[in-house]
Amino acid sequence: MSVMSHPSLFVFLGLSIGAVAGYLLRKQFIEGHQRNIQAQSKQIIENAIVEADQLKKEALLQSKEEAYHIKQAHEKELKAEREELKSEERQLGRKRETLKKEWDSLDRKTRDLQNAEKKLRDSEAEIGEKHKEVDNLIGKQRYEMARIAGISQEEAKKMLMDSLESEARMEAAKRLARIENEMKMEADRKAKNVIALAISRYAGDYVADKTVSMVPLPNDEMKGRIIGREGRNIRAIEAATGIDIIIDDTPEAVILSGFNPVRREIARLALLQLINDGRIHPGRIEEVVAKVTKELEVTIREAGEQATFDVGAHGVHLDLIKLLGRLRYRTSYGQNVLQHSLEVAFLCGIMAAELGLDVKMAKRAGLLHDIGKAVDHEVEGSHAIIGRDLAKKYGEPEEVIYAIGAHHEDQPPQSVLDVLVQSADALSGARPGARKEMLQSYVKRLEDLENIANACQGVEKSYAIQAGRDLRIIVDASKINDEAAILMSQDIAKSVEEKLTYPGQIRVTVIRETRAVEYAK
Repeated sequence: MSVMSHPSLFVFLGLSIGAVAGYLLRKQFIEGHQRNIQAQSKQIIENAIVEADQLKKEALLQSKEEAYHIKQAHEKELKAEREELKSEERQLGRKRETLKKEWDSLDRKTRDLQNAEKKLRDSEAEIGEKHKEVDNLIGKQRYEMARIAGISQEEAKKMLMDSLESEARMEAAKRLARIENEMKMEADRKAKNVIALAISRYAGDYVADKTVSMVPLPNDEMKGRIIGREGRNIRAIEAATGIDIIIDDTPEAVILSGFNPVRREIARLALLQLINDGRIHPGRIEEVVAKVTKELEVTIREAGEQATFDVGAHGVHLDLIKLLGRLRYRTSYGQNVLQHSLEVAFLCGIMAAELGLDVKMAKRAGLLHDIGKAVDHEVEGSHAIIGRDLAKKYGEPEEVIYAIGAHHEDQPPQSVLDVLVQSADALSGARPGARKEMLQSYVKRLEDLENIANACQGVEKSYAIQAGRDLRIIVDASKINDEAAILMSQDIAKSVEEKLTYPGQIRVTVIRETRAVEYAK
């Protein structure tokens, strides 16, 4: 069998030869690649060595530069420390020189003081000798005076002592009178300054309410609807509110009359709502009055809360707050009582600040001083005592309770706070225009003032001025001396207090004038 007859043998031989050739080629490629890798590794190592040398050189240079900078900084610090030490040395040198000069000056003063003490001892010795001489001369003179006057030394001494005592008493009385006058003037000046400052720093808006309220109507036909059939509507309104409704010839208006201001306000608001609504009958009237009453209670509470907020009085009992709100609808001599209470509170606070007292406590006492007027038409007694009892009932501080009870002399004042509340109340009530009074009673009070003054002996003329707040009295200087003028002013002031009723206070001034007249010819 020949070789050609076996094709698979050729294939095997070909594959073997190819495999050998591939192996050789692959081996040659791997060897070449390894040589390239070795060459690259060698190159990388050489580059790394070069780069390391460069980094080493750069690090060396940088370290040298940093060392140079550090050295420079240290040298600069050392230089600054040397300069500071030199400056301190110069200062110490100057201080040393100053101390040396002071020591030299003290040494000179010590020597001068020693010399002065020596001179003083010499002067004292010389004065002692002169005292002895003076005592001898006085003794001789006393002996001669006693011999000439025919009295003993003890009698002369007693006469001299009596004379000196009398002169000392006169001088002490004069000084006491002068000091008393100066103190009165100073106290009066300071009091006026405090009051004037309080008045100048407070200015309020004033509301003058009356015991009647007027409700406007859209037309006169509305009067008939308010009256209703056989007067049932007007009777229902009066029964529900307790206020009298006056329907007269006044065009397009009806008048509400009643002593209780809160009920009068309820009637006014209810009537306005009924007029605007148009439905006026007994059932609707009762419904509206009940609704308005609830709304007004809220308004009253809010007014009281606003008053305590404005004054800064915290922790006031809710019932007291409601009573404060009721004062919004209460008047005294035409002056709104809530506005008056706020004014008194602010005046008390200003004066307390000037006197260094508790401002919050003063404001609280001023705000609550007239709280009794909220219920004085329901409870018998003075509104000051009623207010005191209410404040005590609702846990107010003792200072506030007593100040409320003492602001109209129902109980004697005991503290400065009591006097402050009295003064602020008088300022608010006595301010011109704050309260209204009848012209006849005003003129009568002025006449009574002048009559009381004219009834005193020695009075030439008297004038009631400043709306009756100041009574000026001119006396006959030949009949009334200075001491009698002082007594007359006190007596007239006491008579005014006993015989007249007036708001605030009245100043009584007695004027005594001596004139000397001569003519040049």
